Amino acid sequence: MPRAAFTVVHEIVPRFRDTDAMGHINNAVYVTYIEVARQAYWARLDRNPDYRRVPFILAHVTIDFRSEALVNEILEVGIRMDRIGTKSFAFAYEIWEKTSGRTVVEATSVQVCYDYGTKQTLPMPDDLRRRLEAFEGRALGRRS
Repeated sequence: MPRAAFTVVHEIVPRFRDTDAMGHINNAVYVTYIEVARQAYWARLDRNPDYRRVPFILAHVTIDFRSEALVNEILEVGIRMDRIGTKSFAFAYEIWEKTSGRTVVEATSVQVCYDYGTKQTLPMPDDLRRRLEAFEGRALGRRS
C-alpha cells in the first residue's frame, strides 16, 4: 500500500537488543513494533494516556516478512484501520526502511472489544465505531 494510505506513520529507531546474531532485526521484535504503532494510533485517536481505558485485547497477529532490516536503519510503521466487525476490529500495517522506502514487513492484527472487569468480550461500542470512522475519514464495515 502507498504510504499515504496509512492514517498514522510512526518512526522506529531499532536498538541493538532488537537484533539477532546476524545483525538483522529479529522476527519477534516486529510484533513489538506494530504494538508501538497501535499505541501511537490510539494516542492520536483518544488523547488520554490512561491505558486502563483501552477497551480491547489483542486476539491475532499475522506478519509477512518482505526484506531484512538492520540495526542502523531507521524504520517507519504505517497503520490504518482495515475493518470493524460486531465485536472486533482489524488494523493493517506496513513497515518500511525510511531512506529507501523498501518494504520490510506487512502485517495485520485483530483486536477484540473486552471488559477487563468481567473478563468477557463486548459488542463494538457505537461511540468507538464513530470515533474510529471519523479518525480514518471513511466507513469501516466488515470486509467481505
